[in-house]
Amino acid sequence: MDRRGISAPFENAHARARPVYRRGVSPSQDPLSSQFAPDEPGRFPAWRNLPRRSRGLSLRTLVILRWMAIAGQSVTIGIAVLYFHFDLPLWGCMAAIAASVAMNLNATARLKRSDGSLPDGRMTAAHLGFDILQLSILLGLTGGLQNPFCLLLVAPVTVAAASLPGRQAALMGLLVLAATVSLFFVSLPLPWQAGTELNLPPLYKFGIGLALVTGVIFTSAYAWRVAADAEKLELALATTQDVLQREQRLAALGGLAAAAAHELGTPLATIQVVAKELLRASAKGGPAAEDAALILQQAERCRDILKRLSQQPEEGQSAFAEVGLKALLEEVVEPHRGFDLDFEVSVRTASGEKAPRVRRLPEVVHGLSTLVENAADFATGKVRVRAIVDAGFIEIEVVDDGPGFPADILPRLGEPYVTSRPQGKARRALAAQIAASVAAATPGRKTKKTAKPAPAPEAIAPSQGGMGLGFFIARTLLERTGGKVFVGPGDGGSTPAKGQPKGARVAVRWSRPALEVSS
Repeated sequence: MDRRGISAPFENAHARARPVYRRGVSPSQDPLSSQFAPDEPGRFPAWRNLPRRSRGLSLRTLVILRWMAIAGQSVTIGIAVLYFHFDLPLWGCMAAIAASVAMNLNATARLKRSDGSLPDGRMTAAHLGFDILQLSILLGLTGGLQNPFCLLLVAPVTVAAASLPGRQAALMGLLVLAATVSLFFVSLPLPWQAGTELNLPPLYKFGIGLALVTGVIFTSAYAWRVAADAEKLELALATTQDVLQREQRLAALGGLAAAAAHELGTPLATIQVVAKELLRASAKGGPAAEDAALILQQAERCRDILKRLSQQPEEGQSAFAEVGLKALLEEVVEPHRGFDLDFEVSVRTASGEKAPRVRRLPEVVHGLSTLVENAADFATGKVRVRAIVDAGFIEIEVVDDGPGFPADILPRLGEPYVTSRPQGKARRALAAQIAASVAAATPGRKTKKTAKPAPAPEAIAPSQGGMGLGFFIARTLLERTGGKVFVGPGDGGSTPAKGQPKGARVAVRWSRPALEVSS
């Protein structure tokens, strides 16, 4: 998931799962800055967060709707001529319907050449515009606004408002408005029975046009709002499903952790026994004794981790106590000091303001510890952990001077089992370190004179070579506490000098009430 896998993904995972579900937040590639505060009210207008209806309708749907319109127009004209014997400009009406048939035949041919089930916004707008013009011509030949079927002009605008973005829907509305004005001034008389004429007063025609425009506006506005609410509901449902899927993955990992704690107990006990025997049999102060002591120490650490995995802390225990913000940062950094790395821990507050006291939530401790461990694995010399306290939020950033996030990993950052950390590289480097130590500790060992000296193995941190679960677990736990996770290049996105590592930056931001202990 992240650019670098993290071993010991369950360390400090003794935190009890808190039944708090929050909206999932995907990590942003934009680095945080003092100008970027997503929690600040009024910074982002509400309309920017609304879903944009740019999908339109599929070509197959448009073809079906137009065939229905052609059938309805043909039947209506046939009844008017054959049953009521109205004096219609038959050839003109047939030409308008024939144009619609030709348009639909062309669309049907395109439908056979391509996948017509995919929605297309521009194509939908073009077809609806043609339908408005065709219907306007047909109405102009049959009485204009005096024709009661002028109400059908509302239909294309309603479809556009429900399926197209605002600009294209507004264009369809303007087209209907222009057609209404044109029909008021230019149209043939309303067909009527032979020998009689029906001429409505201009004021009545104006009222019909005004009613038509009013109906178009209100109907399209209603369809727009209904479609917007439906898409927001769809977006909320998709977000909820994403959160539930991540919670299910995390619960599954909790079951794996419990199984690992049970299964690894016996092998760890065996390792401890063998390490103690090696320590007892080795000369004091020798390299073998130091190696045996290191193995014993790491085995004890694994046993402590497994013990914490199988325990459920109570609400009143110190794990849920309040601590100073600087003390919290020191706590998550302390286990990772070493390996010739310089850790810089600082808290930045407003002038004259004291650093706040915060809740020591196990999710926060584990998540930040994982981020620090990740940074320590790839840093070349320095890791900076800094808390920024503002009037409305608390932000904790972890910055390293390592190679940074690969571009191919960033789009998928946040998914489990996605990592660019080479598994075999860590194992080979560790084997090279052990071989070098054994060779240095073996006196009188002869080597060929022609053999070139092997390059010194690159030092590795003990957690290199993971499964890519660390960032996934850390992000899920931090978001469960109300935090928002952001990733990007180190030092706020500044371009590094040529040949220098660009580094990586991971920041977590909470609103102050979510983390701070009120006095």
